Amino acid sequence: MSAIASKRFTDELSLLLDKNVVVSTSSGIKISGRLIAYNPTDYSLWLADAQTSDGRTIIKLFIAGREVSMIELIELGPDLQALYERINRLFPNMARYYKEAGVIVVMDRIRVTKDGVVEGTGPAAERVQKIWEEWKKEQEQTT
Repeated sequence: MSAIASKRFTDELSLLLDKNVVVSTSSGIKISGRLIAYNPTDYSLWLADAQTSDGRTIIKLFIAGREVSMIELIELGPDLQALYERINRLFPNMARYYKEAGVIVVMDRIRVTKDGVVEGTGPAAERVQKIWEEWKKEQEQTT
């Protein structure tokens, strides 16, 4: 059971990649930036375009895992529920929507965000990309 919990934890953290987050450190510093990488062994983080609570801007910042006390997601993006429902009709019970991270995962290998297919290749990924393109056109027409 702990292996499942550990995998879920890592899966959830990976959904935060390329999202804007605020990291609170154990010393009380808050740092905002885009999470670009993490070490699954000790949960050290790399942030891009980081801003510290004292106003400093840092292009790339490494935060040791032992210093991380909290990570907050601050970028949700559009609601992908309608897109998820379309994908789920084409791939029944093979898609999962992680609303808080703004990611739809299809067949455990294709990742779709508000920007389209960001991970995965092959015919299934191409079909998912076409569904995303139709959804995107509809979103642009309604705004």
